[in-house]
Amino acid sequence: MSSMPERLTVCRTAAIAGIVGPAVFLVGDVVASLSTPNYSFVRDSISSLALTPIGWLQTIAFLSLGVLMEVFVAGLFFSIRRARGFHLSMGLLVACGFGMLMIAAFHMDPSGSPRTIEGTIHSATASSLAVLFPVALLSLTPSLKGDPDWRGLFPYTLVASLLALALTVGLLLLPSLSGWFGLYERIMVGNVTIWVAVAAVHLLRISLRRVHSSVGS
Repeated sequence: MSSMPERLTVCRTAAIAGIVGPAVFLVGDVVASLSTPNYSFVRDSISSLALTPIGWLQTIAFLSLGVLMEVFVAGLFFSIRRARGFHLSMGLLVACGFGMLMIAAFHMDPSGSPRTIEGTIHSATASSLAVLFPVALLSLTPSLKGDPDWRGLFPYTLVASLLALALTVGLLLLPSLSGWFGLYERIMVGNVTIWVAVAAVHLLRISLRRVHSSVGS
Protein backbone atom coordinates (compact mmCIF):
# COMPACT_ATOMS: atom_id res chain seq x y z
CA MET A 1 0.00 0.00 0.00
CA SER A 2 1.30 3.46 -0.84
CA SER A 3 2.47 5.67 2.04
CA MET A 4 0.86 9.06 2.65
CA PRO A 5 3.84 11.10 1.27
CA GLU A 6 3.87 8.99 -1.90
CA ARG A 7 0.12 9.48 -2.38
CA LEU A 8 0.43 13.22 -1.89
CA THR A 9 3.24 13.35 -4.47
CA VAL A 10 1.10 11.39 -6.94
CA CYS A 11 -1.86 13.71 -6.30
CA ARG A 12 0.17 16.89 -6.83
CA THR A 13 1.70 15.54 -10.04
CA ALA A 14 -1.73 14.39 -11.25
CA ALA A 15 -3.27 17.76 -10.43
CA ILE A 16 -0.63 19.61 -12.45
CA ALA A 17 -1.18 17.19 -15.33
CA GLY A 18 -4.92 17.85 -15.17
CA ILE A 19 -4.32 21.59 -15.37
CA VAL A 20 -1.70 21.47 -18.13
CA GLY A 21 -3.57 19.00 -20.38
CA PRO A 22 -6.61 21.20 -21.13
CA ALA A 23 -4.36 24.28 -21.48
CA VAL A 24 -2.16 22.55 -24.07
CA PHE A 25 -5.23 21.36 -25.95
CA LEU A 26 -6.76 24.85 -26.00
CA VAL A 27 -3.55 26.47 -27.25
CA GLY A 28 -3.10 23.79 -29.92
CA ASP A 29 -6.67 24.18 -31.16
CA VAL A 30 -6.51 27.99 -31.31
CA VAL A 31 -3.09 28.15 -32.97
CA ALA A 32 -3.93 25.44 -35.53
CA SER A 33 -7.30 27.04 -36.31
CA LEU A 34 -5.88 30.53 -36.78
CA SER A 35 -3.04 29.18 -38.92
CA THR A 36 -5.38 27.43 -41.37
CA PRO A 37 -6.80 29.62 -44.16
CA ASN A 38 -10.60 29.57 -44.53
CA TYR A 39 -11.00 27.48 -41.38
CA SER A 40 -14.08 28.32 -39.29
CA PHE A 41 -14.36 27.70 -35.53
CA VAL A 42 -18.13 27.60 -35.97
CA ARG A 43 -18.45 25.45 -39.08
CA ASP A 44 -15.48 23.05 -39.11
CA SER A 45 -14.79 20.20 -36.71
CA ILE A 46 -11.74 20.07 -34.46
CA SER A 47 -10.63 16.78 -35.98
CA SER A 48 -10.57 18.24 -39.49
CA LEU A 49 -7.54 20.31 -38.46
CA ALA A 50 -5.51 17.09 -38.47
CA LEU A 51 -5.96 16.96 -42.27
CA THR A 52 -4.33 20.37 -42.79
CA PRO A 53 -0.60 21.16 -43.16
CA ILE A 54 -0.47 22.12 -39.48
CA GLY A 55 -2.38 19.01 -38.48
CA TRP A 56 0.60 17.73 -36.48
CA LEU A 57 -0.12 20.43 -33.91
CA GLN A 58 -3.71 19.27 -33.42
CA THR A 59 -2.48 15.68 -33.13
CA ILE A 60 -0.01 16.71 -30.41
CA ALA A 61 -2.82 18.56 -28.61
CA PHE A 62 -5.00 15.42 -28.51
CA LEU A 63 -2.06 13.24 -27.49
CA SER A 64 -1.09 15.62 -24.69
CA LEU A 65 -4.66 15.81 -23.40
CA GLY A 66 -5.01 12.02 -23.47
CA VAL A 67 -1.74 11.25 -21.68
CA LEU A 68 -2.12 13.98 -19.06
CA MET A 69 -5.74 13.02 -18.43
CA GLU A 70 -4.62 9.47 -17.61
CA VAL A 71 -2.14 10.88 -15.07
CA PHE A 72 -4.86 13.10 -13.62
CA VAL A 73 -7.22 10.15 -13.11
CA ALA A 74 -4.52 8.42 -11.04
CA GLY A 75 -4.62 11.39 -8.68
CA LEU A 76 -8.40 11.16 -8.37
CA PHE A 77 -8.10 7.46 -7.60
CA PHE A 78 -5.86 8.13 -4.58
CA SER A 79 -7.65 11.26 -3.38
CA ILE A 80 -11.39 10.60 -3.29
CA ARG A 81 -13.21 8.56 -0.66
CA ARG A 82 -14.82 5.69 -2.53
CA ALA A 83 -18.54 5.14 -2.74
CA ARG A 84 -20.90 3.29 -5.07
CA GLY A 85 -19.85 3.68 -8.71
CA PHE A 86 -16.32 4.90 -7.91
CA HIS A 87 -14.40 2.19 -9.73
CA LEU A 88 -16.73 2.39 -12.72
CA SER A 89 -16.14 6.15 -12.95
CA MET A 90 -12.36 5.72 -12.76
CA GLY A 91 -12.43 3.07 -15.47
CA LEU A 92 -14.56 5.24 -17.74
CA LEU A 93 -12.37 8.30 -17.20
CA VAL A 94 -9.33 6.20 -18.10
CA ALA A 95 -11.21 5.10 -21.23
CA CYS A 96 -11.87 8.77 -22.06
CA GLY A 97 -8.17 9.54 -21.85
CA PHE A 98 -7.38 6.56 -24.05
CA GLY A 99 -10.07 7.73 -26.47
CA MET A 100 -8.22 11.04 -26.89
CA LEU A 101 -5.12 9.05 -27.83
CA MET A 102 -7.14 7.04 -30.36
CA ILE A 103 -8.52 10.22 -31.93
CA ALA A 104 -4.96 11.51 -32.28
CA ALA A 105 -3.71 8.26 -33.81
CA PHE A 106 -6.62 7.70 -36.23
CA HIS A 107 -7.67 10.69 -38.33
CA MET A 108 -11.11 11.35 -39.72
CA ASP A 109 -11.88 10.81 -43.40
CA PRO A 110 -11.90 13.95 -45.56
CA SER A 111 -15.37 15.15 -46.47
CA GLY A 112 -16.71 13.35 -49.53
CA SER A 113 -13.98 10.72 -49.58
CA PRO A 114 -14.57 6.95 -49.37
CA ARG A 115 -14.93 5.44 -45.91
CA THR A 116 -11.68 4.01 -44.49
CA ILE A 117 -10.89 1.85 -41.46
CA GLU A 118 -8.94 4.73 -39.93
CA GLY A 119 -11.87 7.11 -40.35
CA THR A 120 -14.31 4.54 -38.97
CA ILE A 121 -12.19 4.04 -35.85
CA HIS A 122 -11.98 7.80 -35.41
CA SER A 123 -15.75 8.28 -35.69
CA ALA A 124 -16.55 5.32 -33.43
CA THR A 125 -14.13 6.60 -30.79
CA ALA A 126 -15.56 10.13 -30.88
CA SER A 127 -19.11 8.78 -30.53
CA SER A 128 -18.05 6.55 -27.63
CA LEU A 129 -16.46 9.48 -25.79
CA ALA A 130 -19.70 11.44 -26.06
CA VAL A 131 -21.41 8.66 -24.07
CA LEU A 132 -18.59 7.62 -21.72
CA PHE A 133 -17.88 11.06 -20.23
CA PRO A 134 -21.37 11.85 -18.83
CA VAL A 135 -21.69 8.30 -17.48
CA ALA A 136 -18.26 8.62 -15.85
CA LEU A 137 -19.20 11.84 -14.08
CA LEU A 138 -22.60 10.56 -12.98
CA SER A 139 -20.90 7.47 -11.55
CA LEU A 140 -18.45 9.69 -9.68
CA THR A 141 -21.03 11.96 -8.03
CA PRO A 142 -21.85 9.62 -5.07
CA SER A 143 -18.17 9.56 -4.12
CA LEU A 144 -17.85 13.33 -4.39
CA LYS A 145 -20.98 13.89 -2.32
CA GLY A 146 -19.76 11.54 0.39
CA ASP A 147 -16.26 13.00 0.71
CA PRO A 148 -15.99 16.22 2.77
CA ASP A 149 -12.93 17.32 0.77
CA TRP A 150 -14.75 16.90 -2.55
CA ARG A 151 -18.34 17.71 -1.63
CA GLY A 152 -17.98 21.26 -2.96
CA LEU A 153 -17.34 19.92 -6.45
CA PHE A 154 -20.44 17.72 -6.42
CA PRO A 155 -22.97 20.31 -7.76
CA TYR A 156 -20.71 21.39 -10.64
CA THR A 157 -19.89 17.78 -11.55
CA LEU A 158 -23.60 16.92 -11.63
CA VAL A 159 -24.30 19.92 -13.89
CA ALA A 160 -21.36 19.06 -16.17
CA SER A 161 -22.53 15.46 -16.49
CA LEU A 162 -26.11 16.47 -17.33
CA LEU A 163 -24.86 19.05 -19.83
CA ALA A 164 -22.66 16.41 -21.48
CA LEU A 165 -25.61 14.03 -21.65
CA ALA A 166 -27.88 16.72 -23.13
CA LEU A 167 -25.28 17.61 -25.76
CA THR A 168 -24.89 13.96 -26.70
CA VAL A 169 -28.64 13.56 -27.09
CA GLY A 170 -28.67 16.79 -29.09
CA LEU A 171 -26.37 15.22 -31.68
CA LEU A 172 -29.10 12.65 -32.35
CA LEU A 173 -32.12 14.95 -32.24
CA LEU A 174 -30.97 18.13 -33.95
CA PRO A 175 -31.72 18.08 -37.70
CA SER A 176 -28.43 19.33 -39.11
CA LEU A 177 -25.27 20.75 -37.58
CA SER A 178 -23.42 21.20 -40.86
CA GLY A 179 -23.26 24.98 -40.53
CA TRP A 180 -22.19 25.12 -36.89
CA PHE A 181 -20.89 21.68 -35.98
CA GLY A 182 -17.49 23.12 -35.04
CA LEU A 183 -19.02 25.34 -32.38
CA TYR A 184 -21.24 22.54 -31.05
CA GLU A 185 -18.28 20.16 -30.86
CA ARG A 186 -16.16 22.76 -29.07
CA ILE A 187 -18.88 23.20 -26.46
CA MET A 188 -18.86 19.44 -25.90
CA VAL A 189 -15.07 19.21 -25.66
CA GLY A 190 -14.94 22.40 -23.61
CA ASN A 191 -17.30 20.87 -21.07
CA VAL A 192 -14.88 17.95 -20.69
CA THR A 193 -11.67 19.97 -20.50
CA ILE A 194 -13.12 22.62 -18.17
CA TRP A 195 -14.30 19.94 -15.75
CA VAL A 196 -10.87 18.28 -15.83
CA ALA A 197 -9.14 21.63 -15.19
CA VAL A 198 -11.52 22.61 -12.35
CA ALA A 199 -11.23 19.19 -10.70
CA ALA A 200 -7.44 19.33 -11.11
CA VAL A 201 -7.24 22.72 -9.38
CA HIS A 202 -9.40 21.30 -6.58
CA LEU A 203 -7.13 18.26 -6.34
CA LEU A 204 -4.05 20.49 -6.14
CA ARG A 205 -5.58 22.55 -3.31
CA ILE A 206 -6.49 19.38 -1.39
CA SER A 207 -3.03 17.85 -1.82
CA LEU A 208 -1.28 21.06 -0.71
CA ARG A 209 -3.57 21.33 2.32
CA ARG A 210 -2.83 17.74 3.26
CA VAL A 211 0.91 18.38 2.91
CA HIS A 212 0.66 21.32 5.30
CA SER A 213 -1.41 19.23 7.72
CA SER A 214 1.11 16.35 7.69
CA VAL A 215 4.01 18.76 8.24
CA GLY A 216 2.23 20.48 11.11
CA SER A 217 1.25 17.26 12.85
